[in-house]
Amino acid sequence: MSDAQASSAIHPQGGSQNSSTSVAEPPQDKGGRPSIRLGAAIALAGPLWVAPYVASIAVLLPARLAVIAPDDKVNIIAMLAMLGSLVALVANILFGAASDLTRSKLGRRTPWLLIGSVGSAVLLYSLSVATSVTAIVVIWCAFQFTLNAIVAPVLAIIPDRVPERYLGTFSGIYGVGCLVGASLAGMGAAAFVSNPSTGFIVFAVIILLAGPVVAVLAPDKSNKDMPRPAFSKSMLLQNFSFPRHGARDFYLALVGKLMFVLAVFMISGYQFYIATDYLHLDPAGAGGLIGLMSLVQLVVSLVFGLGAGPVSDKIGRRKMPVVLCTIVMAVALLIPFFWRDPMAMVVFAGIGMGAAWGAFGALDQALNFEVLPDLETSAKDLGILNMANTGGQMLGPVAMSLVIGASGGYGLGFIVAAVIAVVAGLIVSRIRSAR
Repeated sequence: MSDAQASSAIHPQGGSQNSSTSVAEPPQDKGGRPSIRLGAAIALAGPLWVAPYVASIAVLLPARLAVIAPDDKVNIIAMLAMLGSLVALVANILFGAASDLTRSKLGRRTPWLLIGSVGSAVLLYSLSVATSVTAIVVIWCAFQFTLNAIVAPVLAIIPDRVPERYLGTFSGIYGVGCLVGASLAGMGAAAFVSNPSTGFIVFAVIILLAGPVVAVLAPDKSNKDMPRPAFSKSMLLQNFSFPRHGARDFYLALVGKLMFVLAVFMISGYQFYIATDYLHLDPAGAGGLIGLMSLVQLVVSLVFGLGAGPVSDKIGRRKMPVVLCTIVMAVALLIPFFWRDPMAMVVFAGIGMGAAWGAFGALDQALNFEVLPDLETSAKDLGILNMANTGGQMLGPVAMSLVIGASGGYGLGFIVAAVIAVVAGLIVSRIRSAR
């Protein structure tokens, strides 16, 4: 069997081609158009978990630490981001595997969505009453752990229940929902800067709704009578390890995504310093520029995020549109290098972070669904693919700092990021099982 055949993971019955030890899931009707209720559930699930997360790490925690530990607040926020990312990395895979193996009247995903919603809400409330740095660090790491009981299963709902010809559309719906959630988080959390405790409580209520909203709008079918794989070494390897068979395209997608995210976060992680040190704006001017960039990015990414998926579904192609996104991003990254002006960053925000990044969010996720080696372990494998997002966000600023240290400025960083984006496209172009 060829790699291309083994990597084709989406089938009418929800099974896999190459898994002799997995147990087939009861047939689900994936042949017709997905329901509006499922689309609404996917659209709401993203903002209901993204908004509390972004509001907490970007606004509420910094506001609380400015009072509790004003002298160490910057280092503590960096530590929270690093520790939280590491915890999330492990939790995403664990909860993904757990949901793959779950048998219940509520199906595979819903029980974990409910558990994650309740646990995350309790921990956000705990942050509202935490009074020491140690308590905040411990609670935040616990929150990152339970949060992924929502993140891993909700993403797996799409390949579980959406026909292949609509994967791009639903990926776009989920991606835009997450984008809207992140944007609204900043505006909502800003109202609680002087009273972060109340903000934590408000966002605890929001995240508490995530699981129940999905369960009510798009209830899953019972799989309680579905045979459970016997506990064995092979079962553990299949459900809790990295894919080992028919996964060539899976790993190409993983590395390609990692490189692309790394290139993006080389620049996005240093926007303020690029504005002040590279473009020589004062702090107020830098803040205004970043605000304008964010607005342009939001508007353009909504258009391209919602539009790219349906277009991809219509033409039946995933790989080449993703490659096109990497090329457009590379071109956009070169604009501020050759045109050293604040308006160049606005153009970059529109073309790169708006069009290319917005479309990539929908198209790449749909591509990821198509290269899953085995649908029986889809949530776990999607958790592994999410390592590319986490890793790219962590490594991007590190790569930029190395470039700055070697060159003494930010200009070369745009060149390096553009080259990395092109490399990402070349890697994705090697995928065989998707067009």
